[in-house]
Amino acid sequence: MNIVERAKAPTPKFFKVLRTIGLALLAVSGSIVAAPVALPAVVVTVAGYAAVAGGVLSAVSQITVEDKSLQQAKDNTRGNKKDKAKPETDVGTNG
Repeated sequence: MNIVERAKAPTPKFFKVLRTIGLALLAVSGSIVAAPVALPAVVVTVAGYAAVAGGVLSAVSQITVEDKSLQQAKDNTRGNKKDKAKPETDVGTNG
């Protein structure tokens, strides 16, 4: 499953919540960094780290897929064929 397929696949509910939290964190920290008023350096630094954390959290949450989607992708790459067990042969017998 490549990255585009993973991004398009359904995301579990827990990770949808995490993605939303990450995007909110990114938005708040971005507005703090871009604020036209003079803010203490510590606040701007923490906002920069929060922006990175929010971006990573959102990206990881977006490419997390449900097990069903992952299994379907595996089946599609195999040509929609289930793995069939090969019949066992007796190796040590002669005749």
